[in-house]
Amino acid sequence: MSETNTILTEIRGRIGIITMNRPNEMNAVNLEMLNDIAYQVQTWEYDDNIRCIILRGSESAFAAGVDMKALAQELSQQSLALKAWQDEFNKIANCVKPIIAAVSGYALGLGCDLAMAGDIILAAESAQFGYPELSIGLIPSFGGCTKLIKRIGKAKAMEVILTGRALSAEEATLCGLISRCVPLSDLFDEAMRVAERIDSLPYQSVLLAKETLKQVENMNMQNGLELELKSCRLSMNTRDFYNILENFK
Repeated sequence: MSETNTILTEIRGRIGIITMNRPNEMNAVNLEMLNDIAYQVQTWEYDDNIRCIILRGSESAFAAGVDMKALAQELSQQSLALKAWQDEFNKIANCVKPIIAAVSGYALGLGCDLAMAGDIILAAESAQFGYPELSIGLIPSFGGCTKLIKRIGKAKAMEVILTGRALSAEEATLCGLISRCVPLSDLFDEAMRVAERIDSLPYQSVLLAKETLKQVENMNMQNGLELELKSCRLSMNTRDFYNILENFK
């Protein structure tokens, strides 16, 4: 296991694990943490020995929003560069390898954005998802508005953002924000089981499936079906498919 000032990293088999580690700040996100996560994600993105990434926090907080002290300091020094924050966040969100967010406790604001940057969100029963930005005079700016409305619909997204009300893990499951809810004691083990299952599947097809799913989300039905067919044809040209096909001859 290795660590920086803000995260712990570990590799188990072909699974990379990032643990956000700012316990005194409830894993509130500053630019350093965002940079550390993005750097590690990109490092593993280009490492063929890593097939899947798990992102997690502590039992009490996945990530409780943006670090207001750091934000205030950057503003007072006139050094706030939102584009730098966005660029680091996008490195995480655009990773070609599957990311599993294992969420317990608070996932608020930028913390909720980080969870949604994952491809699969597993949440403990204690998890809470929300956007309290309006209470401090801000609006979500890392995809909270755009992604949330696509995930849970306009009516629910309006309520969450305009009132600041957090969703419980149960409600987040029912409205489609997360993949599923599991007991806290099983959260990490279940994340590992999902990651290991992904690792066991033909690698190129996994990457192709993730990319296809991300693209068709923003397409109309016809264009989505056409891309799906194109991706299927590409998967038929992979070595993994040919090797499996041999078993049926």
